[in-house]
Amino acid sequence: MKRNKNASPLFAVCVDNTGYPALLEQFKLYQILPDDVAASDGDLRVIDESGEDYLYSADRFVLMVLPKAVIEKMQPKRKRATVKRWRPSR
Repeated sequence: MKRNKNASPLFAVCVDNTGYPALLEQFKLYQILPDDVAASDGDLRVIDESGEDYLYSADRFVLMVLPKAVIEKMQPKRKRATVKRWRPSR
């Protein structure tokens, strides 16, 4: 699963949540994190319902290619941090 750093995020649909009903919802779209070691073992690193990333068998998922417009709508907007300059008090 070698990927370009600028590549779009990966997503997959869970097609088998057997044994993990609290962590995976069947037919729900999940974000997949690149992990070459996991992929070589037949696993995917998935951000599940706990909000954390865990390894699951790739057989449980079908990878999806989403249009850029959909991915942009799914990603939270990043706000620019504002930094206030320190000024000595008088």
